[in-house]
Amino acid sequence: MPVQTQIQIRRGTASQWTTTNPVLAAGELGLETDTGYLKAGNGSSLWTSLTYINQIPFPLITTNAQSGTTYTLALSDGQKNVELNNSAAITVTIPLNATVAFPIGTQIQLLQTGAGQVTVAATAGVTINSNPGLKLRGQWSAATLIKRASDTWVLVGDITA
Repeated sequence: MPVQTQIQIRRGTASQWTTTNPVLAAGELGLETDTGYLKAGNGSSLWTSLTYINQIPFPLITTNAQSGTTYTLALSDGQKNVELNNSAAITVTIPLNATVAFPIGTQIQLLQTGAGQVTVAATAGVTINSNPGLKLRGQWSAATLIKRASDTWVLVGDITA
């Protein structure tokens, strides 16, 4: 989950800041109307760059490691990387929306870390669109499942028939 940071925006010229707000606190931004430049405060002076604003990290994709030969996707897999590691073939099953209601737009990354080839299977009533097939090509292949409608998914990536 991204970190949310509240940033106060002050509008006006630098001279207005000097008289009304001599110092912008750390994390505050100001917009100079005469120059259009953004100014960031570090608690004691104005900075002319935004290098200070680094409090909102990129969201990290967490991993769900699976070592069995079958796995049915769970709601908690949404926006995750599912790593599949077994020497035997592995089947990943997409459940019906009535069973697991992933929001439309959900993406699930699949990564085959073992020698066992991963096949993506649909529960009856689920459609998976892909080209050329529903298997990851080999060890260290990756693919992404994207939910497009209630029971319709697309599989894209390093896949084979």
